[in-house]
Amino acid sequence: MKEFILKYAPVLIQNIAISVYNSLLYKRRHAGIYKALRKYYADFDSAEKKAVEIEANARLTKFLEEATSESDWYNRFKGKALREFPVLEKEELINNFEMIRTVPDKKAIVGYTGGTTGASMKVVYTYSDMQERFALLDHFREKYGYKLGKKTAWFSGRTLVKAKDLRRGICYRDDYINKIRFFSSFHISEDNFDIYCRAFLDFKPEFIVGSPSSVYDLCSFALKRGLKAKGIVRVFFSTAETVLPHHCEVIYSVLGCEIVDQYASSEGAPFILQCKSGSMHIHPLSGFFEVVDEGMKPAKEGEILVTSFTTHGMPLIRYRIGDRIKLASDDYRCPCGSPYQVVESIDGRSTDFIWSPENGKINLGNISNCTKNIHGVVCFQVAQSEENEITVKIVCSSNFDDKEEGRFLNEIRKRVGGGMIINFERVSSIPREKSGKFRIVKNTLVLDGVD
Repeated sequence: MKEFILKYAPVLIQNIAISVYNSLLYKRRHAGIYKALRKYYADFDSAEKKAVEIEANARLTKFLEEATSESDWYNRFKGKALREFPVLEKEELINNFEMIRTVPDKKAIVGYTGGTTGASMKVVYTYSDMQERFALLDHFREKYGYKLGKKTAWFSGRTLVKAKDLRRGICYRDDYINKIRFFSSFHISEDNFDIYCRAFLDFKPEFIVGSPSSVYDLCSFALKRGLKAKGIVRVFFSTAETVLPHHCEVIYSVLGCEIVDQYASSEGAPFILQCKSGSMHIHPLSGFFEVVDEGMKPAKEGEILVTSFTTHGMPLIRYRIGDRIKLASDDYRCPCGSPYQVVESIDGRSTDFIWSPENGKINLGNISNCTKNIHGVVCFQVAQSEENEITVKIVCSSNFDDKEEGRFLNEIRKRVGGGMIINFERVSSIPREKSGKFRIVKNTLVLDGVD
């Protein structure tokens, strides 16, 4: 029925249906243990470090006991400590999904990941899991003034808008009840900028939620036209992608709003949340992070294995999610006063790198800095499928002349080394992934110990 309405019904009927449907979702998310957990997370904000550690360890023990009792996949590890569990690979999770899950679809909340790494993956949550995840997320956002019902612009991968809508100047769908305007991330382009700009200014959202690349693109187009819209948006809550320094610079220059980052995942990874002092903190009561090097040994920087306390429907224990983080030094104390571990950087998926035979891995953050002080770059993407060759596609403005092109390619060359073949293409647009996300780096290279 939902798909039928979105495909055939008039826009007004679609908006009414979306409003009702979302309200039913929020009612379910805010039922059960939701209110108790809002208080739970608020109380632990002011707890001492030792009390948090005791509670986190107790939650880990309980979660492992429940997973090994209820999951056919994990019952062979009953009584084992966390590090005695094997690493759970994504392929293994997909292939053994029915053994890993603990509840049938009819008793669970079923969803799907975006599929930006090649294939969408089914996920199942218990109702309590979903209520807890939203209790923590709402508690976090409320610190910045957000409450459900305040005007919010949402940029995500939902495929709500059709080409015929754009011809009518419509790039969104509205939730009238909860005051949310869902903007299409798939149709953001310089040609469609005026449509988005009118819809945004007409709505005047107090908050924005969504992927930073979408908001960045729109703000870049605005800057090109000399447009700014400061004083409308209070906070931009970034989701789905890593927030990069150039995102923050451009978005702030146009909107003048606070930019707040968070890390989680569609699979149900624990949370990493930004505090008022700007630090990213691992929330230890949402799950357990292990940072490991390429040999799967504990490290301060590397891939993360996640054990999430809110995945009872599909237990994630030492799940190799494919993202990388760098922990702050043990003696660092965040000015906010929180005892929670600080993450110095989040580099995104482990495949978000370029492999150079000369320089090794060049991660996303380093690649993204190639545009620093380069004029005329709208967006770019680096793709690699061969060890000694990359393809760089760039969408640029008239300010990107031969001199700027030379400077940009020189920055790329500094990172990938002199022996790398660089294929350079100026293009009118770069497609997003099926989820609506934009990938700066697309690496399909397979190397032993690297992929």
